[in-house]
Parts: sequence; C-alpha cells; structure tokens
Amino acid sequence: MDAASLLLRSAGVKNYTYHWLRALEEQAPGMFDAYPFLGSSLGTLNHDGSNFSLAATVPRIVALQFFNKVMPGALSPFIRKYSLFHVSNQVKHPPASVPVSATIHDMTCWLLPETHTAANRAADEAFADRVIRRARGLIAVSEHTRQDAIRILKLDPAKIRTIYSGVPQAYFDAAPTVRAKPYLLYAGTIEPRKNVDLLLDAFARLDTDHELLIAGPEGWNSTLTMQRLRQNAVRNVRYLGYVPEADMPGLFAGATAFVYPSLYEGFGFPVAQAMAARVPVVTSNASCLPEVAGDGALTVDPRSEAELTSALQRVIEDSRLRDTLANAGRQRADLYRWETCARQSIAWFRELT
Repeated sequence: MDAASLLLRSAGVKNYTYHWLRALEEQAPGMFDAYPFLGSSLGTLNHDGSNFSLAATVPRIVALQFFNKVMPGALSPFIRKYSLFHVSNQVKHPPASVPVSATIHDMTCWLLPETHTAANRAADEAFADRVIRRARGLIAVSEHTRQDAIRILKLDPAKIRTIYSGVPQAYFDAAPTVRAKPYLLYAGTIEPRKNVDLLLDAFARLDTDHELLIAGPEGWNSTLTMQRLRQNAVRNVRYLGYVPEADMPGLFAGATAFVYPSLYEGFGFPVAQAMAARVPVVTSNASCLPEVAGDGALTVDPRSEAELTSALQRVIEDSRLRDTLANAGRQRADLYRWETCARQSIAWFRELT
C-alpha cells in the first residue's frame, strides 16, 4: 500500500491513507505493508508535516525519489512478492512486476483546472495515464466521483468500485469545545476550490452575534484570502490556522453549524465529520456533497452569496431545523465508518487477486 503521503504535508489524501490503513491492519493483520518501506508503521497523524521523525522521514523520501527519478525499474525486485500494489500519484513509475490498483479521490484537475496548480494538473494527468487506465481495479470514494471518472477517463465501469471513506470514532464520541461566543465553523485548507471568500462575504451580511471560526492551513493561491483572515477584515471572523487533529472533534461538536461551500469534492471529509459529531451542516449542492450529506445538510449553490447567507441565517435562527439536520446527519454518518471501508476494501482486493 503506497503510504508516501504520510511523509508529506497533506490534508484529505493523508487523512484517508492513515485511517484506512489502520482499519485494514486491524481487520487483516499482516496482510498489508506500507510503502516506502514503512512496514505496518503509520506514525502519528500530522497534516502539517511528516507523521515520523526527521531521521525516519529523510531516508524514505530519498528512496521514493530514487525509484521515481533515478532508477524507476529498481523497485520491481522489492515488491515482486506482493499480489497487488495499491499506488498513489507519489509513485511515478509503477513497476510491471505486480498488478496495481489505486484510489480515485476526485476529478477536480479535469473539471475545475483553474483551482489547481499546473504541477498538480500534470501529476494527475500522468497518474491517469500510468496507473488508472492500466490498473487491475480502482476504488472511488463516492459514487459521484466514480461516475465522473468513468465519463472523463473512459474507464470500464466493472473495474471501479465505490467504497465510501470513513470518519474516526473520536468524532462520533466528541464532547463540545466551549467558547465564550457561539460559533459557526469552517474546516479545510485555504485554497480556491474551498470557496472561503464567498463564505466570508456571506457571513459579513448576517445579522448574528455568532463568530465564524476558520480552521485550516494556508494553501496555494490564497494570498488575498489570507490577508482578509489575518487582518480581521470581516467582523467576528477568527482564523485559527492549522488545528491539530486531536483537537478537531471537540471543535466540530461545539459549533452551532458547520459550513462548507466547496466548489467540488470527491468525498468531503469535513462534512462527514460534522455529521458524525451531530452538527448541522450547510454545504454545496455540487459534486458529491449532496450524496454524502443526504438529509443532514442544507445545500446551496456555491456560486450564490445570497443563497449561502440565507441558509446560514436559517440554521442560526431555527433550533428545530438544527435538531432535524443534526439527527439526520448523525444517522447518515453511520455509513462512513472506517471498519466498513476496510471490510469492503479487503473484499475488493480479494476479487482483484
């Protein structure tokens, strides 16, 4: 299992890889090893850097770069004993000595290319050519993502299985963080696809004493958004920066509502996490988000400031609506258990091998 993302600064893919591999190891001990040469060790989840010490990270990054750039064919002897190599786009030259599989997280580089860097687009296109089109089997993290991938990449539908991602148990068990003021919460990287500027504009129009807490690291092409956040350009907005994973469940659980007006998601971890924590959700009516949220969210056009403002005002003012959304969301979140994801993944891998 390619776990190279655990050595890097990464958000959604790293979250998926870490929790998924932990669940796989719990259900099938010894069945999987983590590449590059991590065995079954996954470290401590840290989205802002490597999960491991510098001494443990550097040689593995060197190995990854050696097999990617210096001698791609040299990887084959090391993995020939395995029946399947599940790879990410960190593996630039998958060896031909074993069958490969992969997870498709989203299709944003094709559908919203302007929300990615040129390097990201090139990496995903190369990954599609080198891995996705020749893989023995594929996992899509939502049915919407599966259909997008089939349509855009002309994939055989029989080769790609929808297996929803999961939510850690800590979110289901979360006790609310108490703050002086009630608050709405956004959690995610600050980058164009997440649509944070529209959220700030919509929040500025609200008639409320709530704060808006923004939790997440700075991403690409976010200079102007970060200026608005750091200069407190919108009243009652608090930028928290990167929040350690251990603190996130309580932060979610204490919110009056979670708001996530993303333009496109492959799965949308924060929405599922909010629902697990029994928090009402306001999110986009785009991509997989209505599929993932079900009845646990108010959905709005992510291009409409007025729609988002109206939905936020409703959820703040209407306690009955909040209860309805919270209860429906918590029920929906039961679909997103890592043990379920692992069990379905193991069954799929056995079909492939």
